[in-house]
Amino acid sequence: MQTQLLPVTPEALARAGALIRSGELVAFPTETVYGLGANALDGAAVKRIFEAKGRPGDNPLIAHISALEQLAPLIAVRPSPTARALMDACWPGPMTLIFPKSSLVPDEVTAGLTTVAVRFPAHPAARALIDAAGVPIAAPSANRSGRPSPTTAKHVLEDMDGRIPLILDGGACQVGLESTVIDMTGETPRVLRPGGITPKRIAEICGGVAVDEAVMRPLKEGEVARSPGMKYRHYAPAGALTIVKGEPGAVERAIRELYDESQASGKRPLILSLQGHIPAYGDRRVLSLGADEAEMARSIFARLRDADALGADAIFSEAVPADGLGLAVMNRLGRAAAFHIVEAEQH
Repeated sequence: MQTQLLPVTPEALARAGALIRSGELVAFPTETVYGLGANALDGAAVKRIFEAKGRPGDNPLIAHISALEQLAPLIAVRPSPTARALMDACWPGPMTLIFPKSSLVPDEVTAGLTTVAVRFPAHPAARALIDAAGVPIAAPSANRSGRPSPTTAKHVLEDMDGRIPLILDGGACQVGLESTVIDMTGETPRVLRPGGITPKRIAEICGGVAVDEAVMRPLKEGEVARSPGMKYRHYAPAGALTIVKGEPGAVERAIRELYDESQASGKRPLILSLQGHIPAYGDRRVLSLGADEAEMARSIFARLRDADALGADAIFSEAVPADGLGLAVMNRLGRAAAFHIVEAEQH
């Protein structure tokens, strides 16, 4: 199969919409990461997503809509006042809500769960594609399963060339991390995957929030993934990633030691560092994660892909505090590292 890479134009959107209606796959930009889309109402089409990605069938997808009235046919309940408040405040935007699903949604979308995850994206190209297709679009990130999520069309092409017919190029993604996933099936909104909509923001809107304990740990044996992004090792580079946490000076010392030990053993190490800390690493190989958590969120997946391009087989990353947007950053780093986290003071 030849994969076309086209800028987002009316003609390209019309072609993409026709492909979706015919049961094919299209990669498209959102404000978070690039998605790999299929008709969310066509189970056979959705199966092609899992085949193209090499994604396990027990990992649910998100159904994307382009207007609020498209939500009701997908869910089996009327949204609660709390859900309505979140929708009014954060949609369109990087937020996914989980509801009991209607019979219209195929099991392939929900991985057999009785719930469905729904998002109303802010990116105009994503909404235009849904409109052109005339159906909700089921989409995970447009990467091979387990790889870092794509934040540019070039990243998608690296993973999906020859696997899908079309990639819509909308430039670099603004947020850089997948949407916040919130379970709305209980009395209190529960964050299953953190993102740009932080727990603090959710609590301000709803008066309360819970953060699922699985956000910062691997799933236990037999535990069901209730949301995308909950699998044990996800977003991972080819090299072994180690996260080092603690007081900044201690982190820098520990990373220098780990880097030198790794290099002495014949490996090709690399450091991921906040911009202001780079001088502490001297002439060692370092990639910048940006100045703060917001820049880190936008850059982390691209830097993990850069690490692969540089042939790094041992990667040592600084940590940030796991609160606010930092919770989302550490969730992604933790899963990319299979939760291999070192306490600097104990190293």
